[in-house]
Amino acid sequence: MSDGGRVRLDVWLDVACLFKTRSQAQLACKGGKVEVNGVRGKPQRQITPGDEIRITLPGGWKKIVVVRELASTHVPKRRARELYQDLTPQPTMEELELRRLQKLSLPPRRARGLGAPKKKERRQLRRIKESW
Repeated sequence: MSDGGRVRLDVWLDVACLFKTRSQAQLACKGGKVEVNGVRGKPQRQITPGDEIRITLPGGWKKIVVVRELASTHVPKRRARELYQDLTPQPTMEELELRRLQKLSLPPRRARGLGAPKKKERRQLRRIKESW
């Protein structure tokens, strides 16, 4: 699936499954969340094998990958993981603890598929909120 010379950055990010859609990859590039070889990556930038791509994820986490192979059309996910080499360092114990605390600090969410709260549940929620 190697394309002769170059592939657009946003297309490759989508094909390599680093973003769910090409639109998301374009928004990340336009928002300055993607760097190629230390330079801000624009969506139309052409990449080649050996380029280092740094992606800033929500929460300030960074993902570092090196392009191994190019592809401009979708491939199976297992194959897509072979398009790059992940150089992201393993998170330290402090970072893991920080992630855990951030997850705990999120407001509680209603389980999916339960629909809107019923009258009794609304009353309970209101009592909880008023007690705070």
